[in-house]
Amino acid sequence: MAGHSHWAGIKHKKGRADKERSKIFSKLSREITVAAKLGDKDPDMNPRLRTAIQAAKQANMPKDNIIRAINKSEMSGEKNYENLRYEGFGPFNIAFIIETLTDNKNRSASSIRTILQKNGGRLGESGSTSHLFNNCGVIQINKNICNEETVFELATNSGAKDFINTDKYHEIVCEKDDFYKIKSNLEKKIKTLEFSGIEWRPLNLINLNKEQSEKTIEILESFEELDDVQNVFTNANLRITDL
Repeated sequence: MAGHSHWAGIKHKKGRADKERSKIFSKLSREITVAAKLGDKDPDMNPRLRTAIQAAKQANMPKDNIIRAINKSEMSGEKNYENLRYEGFGPFNIAFIIETLTDNKNRSASSIRTILQKNGGRLGESGSTSHLFNNCGVIQINKNICNEETVFELATNSGAKDFINTDKYHEIVCEKDDFYKIKSNLEKKIKTLEFSGIEWRPLNLINLNKEQSEKTIEILESFEELDDVQNVFTNANLRITDL
């Protein structure tokens, strides 16, 4: 899962094989289990769990899988996972932020470091690339569901920082700490959100040519092959022509 970034859109264009879908379901299940374990089992009372379930539904994850993931949080002996963020540099002066949900931070760090070093990059210290991104909440609403005036008013009244119109979506950007509050306010009026999550958006993009983009996509796919990796963000402006 790569957030709802430029890379996520390219992944959608490339399609998802059954093997990749299975891996995505596994990562979504892990997030649901951890969210349920850390808070209320009722998604209406647990914003993180509610967001995780919505992400699972958007990925067409079966309802039985979601229920099993929630129930798994009550099992004794279940592994303890923690959210860890890794920052690193790749080729072409591009930066990465890799979010993990792991029960073994040494394994995660080693795997991520290996991928970066094999591709001419390096693993950085905490803060080495995060200053190149804005950590913010993002909510997207399909234009067919609600008109611009209504969404703009709801976003403004809820305390959103920015409102953007794209070809398909009304997009609301907010401070990370306000995300769940604003999301809850919107859900009272709008039943279906196209996307909602907290992500790292680059302050500036580094333009890549087709060859460089293909190399970068290989790196991104290598990250996402790792079971511990939940989201990957980059400041690379990938050229998607013919990809």
